[in-house]
Amino acid sequence: MKTTNTNITDVFFDLDHTLWDFEKNSALAFETIFKMQNLAINMPDFLHFYVPINREYWERYRKDEITQKELRYGRLKDTFDLIHYTVSDDLVELLSAEYIHYLPKFNHLFEGTIEILDYLKPKYNLHIITNGFAEIQGNKLDNSYISHYFKTITNSEMAGVKKPNQKIFEYALNLAEAKKENSIMIGDCIEADVQGALDAGLDAVFFNENKVSVSNSIKQVNHLLELKKIL
Repeated sequence: MKTTNTNITDVFFDLDHTLWDFEKNSALAFETIFKMQNLAINMPDFLHFYVPINREYWERYRKDEITQKELRYGRLKDTFDLIHYTVSDDLVELLSAEYIHYLPKFNHLFEGTIEILDYLKPKYNLHIITNGFAEIQGNKLDNSYISHYFKTITNSEMAGVKKPNQKIFEYALNLAEAKKENSIMIGDCIEADVQGALDAGLDAVFFNENKVSVSNSIKQVNHLLELKKIL
């Protein structure tokens, strides 16, 4: 049974952690650059600390507490400190730049991404709203062969604000020539994607891959193909 607004015409997706498998692609990027620099780093140990640190830095970046440069440097420096691996500031800067270069070259998507996009595209206008950096988000879409599914792509640098700020949703709606009452947002972050969209007047679905406990009032799916029950 359909459980959402039957008047939906436009579907907005987050990219990282929703369609594009950030953690898998990120790990491959780190493996690549550490090998290039001949760094003997235990990957499980590194990722154990890096993954939550990166999320914390992104949350601070989303709240405008740190700059893009501070995010890129700090998440790496803090991780190296925690695994007791001594690196110079110059090497951290180099690794940060190489990571950004190689990250979008990997193209793993969440299971069901292509199938759900194939299902949705004939029925709706599809769009992206991302807080990710403009310079690499387009490359991620191109290299994973999903760019053609989306009518518009809005990033925080274009809009001048980040999710959950209502202005980025308004910017995306204007770019898409869509009405908020006919639009729905799908993403992995309750605060940025779901609550941000709801506050801006859109419907929203939480991509709850990790099956965290959330309010029953929030529409959620644990697998992308479950969207067929909603849209």
